[in-house]
Amino acid sequence: MTVVPLSALDLALAAALVLALAGLAWIGRLGVAGTLLVAAARTTVQLLLVGLVLKAVFARADLLWVAGLALLMLLLAGREVMARQRRRFRGPWGYALGTLSMFLSSFAVTVFALTAVIGNTPWHEPRYAIPLLGMLLGNTMNGVAIGLDRLTAGAAEARAAIEARLALGARAAEAVAPLAREAVRAGLIPIVNAMSAAGVVSLPGMMTGQILAGTPPMEAVRYQVLIMFLIAAGTGFGTLAAVRLAARRLFDARERLRLDRLR
Repeated sequence: MTVVPLSALDLALAAALVLALAGLAWIGRLGVAGTLLVAAARTTVQLLLVGLVLKAVFARADLLWVAGLALLMLLLAGREVMARQRRRFRGPWGYALGTLSMFLSSFAVTVFALTAVIGNTPWHEPRYAIPLLGMLLGNTMNGVAIGLDRLTAGAAEARAAIEARLALGARAAEAVAPLAREAVRAGLIPIVNAMSAAGVVSLPGMMTGQILAGTPPMEAVRYQVLIMFLIAAGTGFGTLAAVRLAARRLFDARERLRLDRLR
């Protein structure tokens, strides 16, 4: 079974739906018509560029090329994490917390999957490594961003309660523990919902893509289960690391709450 090729006309017909939606948004004065069109244009340009880059990387299959592209993906994901927070840390910490957490989680989980689970040769084969890392980074990015945003914004709102716990003799970790637990829980909600609804409410993207490409349905299911488990682990580890590091950064060496470190 071969993939049905899509022409420029086919894509234009799909784009017409987005244009129609933007027109309705403009007529309804929703204020999102321009944003929707810009997002559609960015999607087209970004995916075309990614396609060209992946074509070159797949042709070489060199570890340095794969590592360079993976590093670029990580750095861009770290920027997105920082941009999504209402209150973020000043200076390099605002960027480093999310980026470091995703590096420790997504990269470790990806290498584990490539070497111990999939076992392809070479282990850094870009046809497996890049899509797998991309899915892990994308989902881990969401969890880390939500967790950090919930922690920092919550600390600013609950400043009086945190300082009251400190005044009563609680250590910094104890004073911020309720917020940290809530932040981690919030970061895990998207992947928990995705796993709960997979196969019942929706067919996940990777499974759908494999089936469209001609992969037997049960083989596509096995890969999708693997991906969901890896995403859950990467998101959980990344969110835990980010919230733990951020919670420590909220206090100084004398365990005083330092909200001046936030923007």
